[in-house]
Amino acid sequence: MPAVTCHIIPPKLLPPPASPPSPSARPPPPRAISIPAPNRSIPTISVPDQEHVDDTAAAFWDYQFLFVSQRSETAEPIMLRTLNGAVPADFPQGTYYLAGPGLFKDDHGSTVHPLDGHGYLRAFTLGGKAGKVGFMARYVRTEAQEEEHDAVSGSWRFTYRGPFSVLKAGRKVGNTKVMKNVANTSVLRWGGKLLCLWEGGEPYEVEPSTLDTVGKFNVTGRGGHSPTAGSGGGSRVWDAAASVLKPILYGVFKMPPKRMLSHYKVDPKRNRLLTISCNAEDMLLPRSNFTFYEFDSEFKMVQKREFTIPDHLMIHDWAFTDTHYILFGNRIKLDPLGSLGAISGLSPMISALSVNPSKPTSPIYLLPRYPSDRSNRATERDWSVPIEVPSQLWLLHVGNAFETINEDEGTMEIKLQAAACSYDWFNFQKLFGYNWLSGKLDPSIMNIDKGETELMLPHLIQVSINLDAYGNCEKCGVEPLGSWRKSSDFPVINPAFSSVRNRYIYAGTSSGCRRTLPHFPFDSVVKIDTLTKYKRTWSAGNRRFIGEPIFVPKETAGEGEDEGYILVVEYAVSIQRCYLVILDPKRIGEVDAAVARFEVPKHLNFPLGFHGFWASDSP
Repeated sequence: MPAVTCHIIPPKLLPPPASPPSPSARPPPPRAISIPAPNRSIPTISVPDQEHVDDTAAAFWDYQFLFVSQRSETAEPIMLRTLNGAVPADFPQGTYYLAGPGLFKDDHGSTVHPLDGHGYLRAFTLGGKAGKVGFMARYVRTEAQEEEHDAVSGSWRFTYRGPFSVLKAGRKVGNTKVMKNVANTSVLRWGGKLLCLWEGGEPYEVEPSTLDTVGKFNVTGRGGHSPTAGSGGGSRVWDAAASVLKPILYGVFKMPPKRMLSHYKVDPKRNRLLTISCNAEDMLLPRSNFTFYEFDSEFKMVQKREFTIPDHLMIHDWAFTDTHYILFGNRIKLDPLGSLGAISGLSPMISALSVNPSKPTSPIYLLPRYPSDRSNRATERDWSVPIEVPSQLWLLHVGNAFETINEDEGTMEIKLQAAACSYDWFNFQKLFGYNWLSGKLDPSIMNIDKGETELMLPHLIQVSINLDAYGNCEKCGVEPLGSWRKSSDFPVINPAFSSVRNRYIYAGTSSGCRRTLPHFPFDSVVKIDTLTKYKRTWSAGNRRFIGEPIFVPKETAGEGEDEGYILVVEYAVSIQRCYLVILDPKRIGEVDAAVARFEVPKHLNFPLGFHGFWASDSP
């Protein structure tokens, strides 16, 4: 259905009722709402507004149900029931893999942050003459999963803290089990390998047809050509500090020397996989070491480039063009008070870090993808000096980046499309509204009243950089992408247009019509025409949320950039059901945009996923 435009200023969310109602039950009548507060007397809040109480209570529990644990797995494919429509005849045959956490609560009183939940891989098989959709879901058998799960009894006991969590039961002080590789963030099929990735360690290989876990897959040590870009400025002091930290981080905390990041890129022009890693000690030092790897279609490393940047950065996602790797730097710093709590085990490990708003600008590092070309003066630019975007933004996810070169003048224009938020809003300890003291999720943190700071929450941006013939920045600016200002994230494009000029971009967004959940979770998909700035949306409906959309190109597609389909998972939390939805990108904004919807059985209803991957069966 077309988007409904609303202008609502949300109220501050009220505390939840003491226990969740039945998901399909009517909200409670007006009454005093009481919740237990740690080490304090129980407050009582009188609520006279029936509609206000109903939506507040429902909103709180809707948010909790979006992250409900799922302990069941299906080792054999099951066919999903078709609710509406059918798989289009020209839909390519393949599998949609969706990574994400599956378990947040153990059997001994501990609740973990969604980012620390054990990886739960979902697989939807589509296409073919039968028009059926198959579904499988299995836990990734990481070392931490096998240690914390008793396969015989089916019980769980968390022993790893994880970077974002604190254990309520079990050992706290002196517990060095911190970096719990849960393989829950993204998934990739490349060179015959199906890999589940996490932000701080090696990916785990999974067998594609059964989802059986094979084991860790060594990406960084696969050998191959490895030109090194060198250092962008260093310090013997920090070299000495790194030499002290390394045996502690590697030996005591069992951190890998190279932390593979969960976001990768596929270069369709060269048919290459691009990945990135950083050093473990970078989290604690005011310098950052990044290594970029490029692999051919057989997973053979064809290039490795190393860069040392004299800045304390946190990188989650990144971009590439024909000639550059692009790092939009999120500046961080050590938090002395938080570090004490992290070391003692009384607060999450991530509390040792905080955002660093010391500068009003945001750094972008343009790192040369290939060794310097002496015939091109722009490649001689000092890449260790960032281009400063005239706005303070924390980058979340990248949609695309591309460059345009003026051959006559030797100038270059680079555009970066992404989702970002304000440093004032971003908080390591409160991502997804997680409250490590109570173990609950507070949706009000994700739904603050923006007031005049409309672009404080995650939103879509486009950065434009103009370089002269010597690589000097002549102009740099940032603006809302397509003038779209609503809370949005997970920008995606037709993957065939990665690193080239694209016209369309899709993202998860919010209609803004839910009074107490106006900004997150997302309930809509937006399609933005970057050429005309025309925006169209499809909404899942009332009390229904969506995850990351993904674009599946048609195998017989012509020149049309929107020749394909959008896959998105819809979470109907009020009835605890999940649906796989197929959208026609050309019809987004029209009543018939959803061409098919398939129901996951209730006993396999799963929590919100993170990132997915479409793997075509065609060679």
